Amino acid sequence: MKRRKFLNLTVATSALGVSSAHTFAKKEKKPFVVKNGEARFGIHTPYRGINPNDLKVSGKDTNGQLAIYEYIGKQKVGPDLHVHLEQDEIFTVLEGEYKFQIGDEKILAKAGDTLFGPKGIPHTWIQTTETGKLMYMVQPAGKFEEFFIKLTELKGPPSQEYLDKLSLEHGIKNLGPALTLD
Repeated sequence: MKRRKFLNLTVATSALGVSSAHTFAKKEKKPFVVKNGEARFGIHTPYRGINPNDLKVSGKDTNGQLAIYEYIGKQKVGPDLHVHLEQDEIFTVLEGEYKFQIGDEKILAKAGDTLFGPKGIPHTWIQTTETGKLMYMVQPAGKFEEFFIKLTELKGPPSQEYLDKLSLEHGIKNLGPALTLD
């Protein structure tokens, strides 16, 4: 490419807010399928060692822009009330029903419902039916994948102190206990 054309392209992409380095360094992506019951890269990360919580689309696939997980509830447990410091979270209920708390609002969500939890807003959820399934996305992907891998590597349930420390290292601040089915 001649210098003048390169400079013109650089100016044009800069005006559009696109980095010329990004334009030329972008890796070619290939489509892929993650089959039912499988996890991206073959690593299962069960939530609290019980409920399948499998990565379907990795931040590595999206240049860190997004990660998508499938959560299958076999027991009625949910995360502590927490806040993401850098990420929005989007939930879609595929099966069953879930009680969510996002900020001060409590919501009963059924199959087909989608909920948006903006970064900086405390939230939690719990499954209210015998079984359930969620797809959830975090945007940007952040350190979520590493967080679940670290939890999976433990030989047993973490202490609350360790969980709080690990969460904070991965951009999640725990604020209080999980929801209950009262």
